[in-house]
Amino acid sequence: MRRTLTMAVVAAALLVPGGPLPMAATGSVAGAAPAATVAAGRWTAREARSFWTAERMASAVPLPSVHPAPPEPVDPAPPAEPEPVDPVPPAEPEPVDPVPPAEPEPVNPVPREPPTLPEPAPGATPVPDATTAPPPVVTEPLPAPSASPAAAPTPTPTPAPAMKPGPTRTAPASVPLPAPAPPVVPRLPALTAGIGQNFDGIPVAGRMFLVKGGGAYFCTASVVSSPGRNLVLTAAHCLLGSDTQQVAFVPKYTKAKPQPYGMFPVVRDAAGRSRIWIDPRYRSRGVDRAAALDVAFAQVGPDARGFPVESVVGGNRLVTGAGYAHARITLIGHPSSAARPRVCANRTTKFTSSDAQIPGSFLRINCTGYPGGTSGGPFLNRYDARTGTGDVVGVIGGWKTGGDRTDTSYSSYFGVDIRKLYEKAVAGAKAAR
Repeated sequence: MRRTLTMAVVAAALLVPGGPLPMAATGSVAGAAPAATVAAGRWTAREARSFWTAERMASAVPLPSVHPAPPEPVDPAPPAEPEPVDPVPPAEPEPVDPVPPAEPEPVNPVPREPPTLPEPAPGATPVPDATTAPPPVVTEPLPAPSASPAAAPTPTPTPAPAMKPGPTRTAPASVPLPAPAPPVVPRLPALTAGIGQNFDGIPVAGRMFLVKGGGAYFCTASVVSSPGRNLVLTAAHCLLGSDTQQVAFVPKYTKAKPQPYGMFPVVRDAAGRSRIWIDPRYRSRGVDRAAALDVAFAQVGPDARGFPVESVVGGNRLVTGAGYAHARITLIGHPSSAARPRVCANRTTKFTSSDAQIPGSFLRINCTGYPGGTSGGPFLNRYDARTGTGDVVGVIGGWKTGGDRTDTSYSSYFGVDIRKLYEKAVAGAKAAR
């Protein structure tokens, strides 16, 4: 599964159809101070939907490889579009960006004001009580004194219940709207071990769109269950760099139905930086020496109706320490030029790198047709066809950013380091609310 692109594709990646993306209040080019340009304005679901139109999403391309040494050095001189000194695909800015702080403004308050109406006292018949049902209470005591037609005005508050603040009181209950209906989980096609097929996708996985260096790009991402119901999981190399902006997750994206479950923007902190958690060693050591840490979590805000992503599409359970060998893993990814995602099932094996420059052990799976764009796609163990979720034990990324061939993919091992990173993301997302 090749994460590197040919030079022609890389050149095209930076020239999104229709010219460079508008960057006003959207982010900074490499080298500029990100906080100064990004802090202007918020990044909500409505703004994300306005920016990531169907046309812009369709024109997005996989990120150019951050790996400096593609395994096919035979490639002759690249096409003569750039300068003669055309290097290997432009490397993403080296990770100088620290892990985002955990002190942003509250993002998703969930007001809970249950309407409470006073219970009428069983034997009481006070006239001022507008909430009690007048007919039964009034008719018992009043027939005895016949000379009290003057008591007739007493029931006259009967119209009052119609005007009581009941409808007004129920307004707060409409803020937390009824929970979204469970997502429709399509049946997976009949799968032959190791053979990938395009399909309509599952709600819990989708594309992660982002702007980097003025171009529109995407990777694959998936929802991971968390207390805040607001975390997505992808590969760290997809979100690396201080110029990564306008990040948004779109579950079950296809070209025909770009937003079947809406859009969830990656939250920004008070300084305007996207709330992304990547192990600091991955940033400092680089994608090769820290290949075993090619994992990232991102906090996404609610959709345009105010629902958190996990409430809308569900979430996979993060499992760490499960070993390298699994009898059947379901692999989901969004290939570079495909209009639909891809699915494959096969066993995984342990791969230990013999390259001292890229140390570590990784999960390996043979599945055909996983090129650029599939980075960040989940390795799902025990996939449940009823819920469309499973145990996520890996993501495409790690050894040579996920693999140097389209038919073999790798994942960093989900051990203690990934568990700690997840816990850090959970704590940070909770503090941000």
